[in-house]
Amino acid sequence: MRAVTWQGKRKVRVDTVPDPVIKEPADAIIEVSTTNICGSDLHLYEVLGAFMDPGDILGHEPMGTVVEVGTETGSLAVGDRVVIPFQIACGHCVMCRCGLPTQCETTQVREQGTGAALFGYSKLYGHVPGAQAQYLRVPQAQYTHMVVPEGPPDSRFVYLSDVLPTAWQSVRYADVPPGGSVAVLGLGPIGDMACRIAHHEGVRVIGVDLVSERLQRVRDRGITTVDLREVDDVAVAIRDMTGGRGTDAVIDAVGMESHGSPTAKAIQSLTAILPDQLAAPMIANAGLDRLGALLTAIDTVRRGGTISIIGVYGGKVDPLPLFTLFDKQIQLRMGQANVKRWVDDILPLLTDDDPLGVDGFATHELPLEQAPQAYAMFQAKRDGAVKVLLKPWGDGTR
Repeated sequence: MRAVTWQGKRKVRVDTVPDPVIKEPADAIIEVSTTNICGSDLHLYEVLGAFMDPGDILGHEPMGTVVEVGTETGSLAVGDRVVIPFQIACGHCVMCRCGLPTQCETTQVREQGTGAALFGYSKLYGHVPGAQAQYLRVPQAQYTHMVVPEGPPDSRFVYLSDVLPTAWQSVRYADVPPGGSVAVLGLGPIGDMACRIAHHEGVRVIGVDLVSERLQRVRDRGITTVDLREVDDVAVAIRDMTGGRGTDAVIDAVGMESHGSPTAKAIQSLTAILPDQLAAPMIANAGLDRLGALLTAIDTVRRGGTISIIGVYGGKVDPLPLFTLFDKQIQLRMGQANVKRWVDDILPLLTDDDPLGVDGFATHELPLEQAPQAYAMFQAKRDGAVKVLLKPWGDGTR
């Protein structure tokens, strides 16, 4: 089969690799019809290469059709149209029953001290082959899937793999009071969708970014924006818009590669050129994130407010202003999205009315063979790239 493989910093390639096979009774194989490039994939493309091996298959946002099942996959059947969540979980352990499949005790990557295994996301999360490929082996398939109806295009459902539940969780964790307000920092795929969800629920939303196309997408949905290039201080600008108080909540949808953190950026760049045996321990034990977005969130949120962190962070020694957090009585909520916890809440919105605009959410739809160009475009924020769909079996048309 053809698959997108990691080859080094800012280098991916489409290779011919062996087709996946059933290895365990709870495995299934799907033929992938659509797979996406995620903002989190760019962390592997740029920062976390020390945990990758050349030839690793990338990707964790697929959907397709079941073509083979093991003997212990429950009601899952050949021919089912399915979306595959980015995390692999059993569905029956204590963590899964608590609604925390990201912490699944069956698939936790204990040797790395991390949570549930993820598709295509390095040794940190299980070294599981990813989904930017023509076929995908799905472990724990009795739970690690969502069956969706035939008929609507893939774009209606594919975001259930990550974007929709991740954005949904960020809004739930923000815990905005009725009639309240939320600032969303970063208008990539997750921040954009979080804005849409909160706006749909009647919350006052202020989206913050510095990319013109991303700001315009949010404005086109009637959402207020702040352009980082036009203000000296985001927190001051937002306080001016909220009676001097700040928003009730802030969603940090940026994460570890925020702008405006030159020292941390230099350290991240250093790890990218060190040998893996030196870089991996440095990241795992003494990593630093670029904290520009998080510090802005702390400054922006009102006293007694909530910060919902959905952008990925990886640092182990990040300095936080604990006095300010304590003094302002700020609540922090964060973590990988617990996909299946939220799916039943989201599905009623995936109707023909399409209130969240999922059918037109992608900015680019390309054949899998163009993945290297797509990664470079997405990383550089060129050509208005916000969300890229890859088609493993045919030409993209958008």
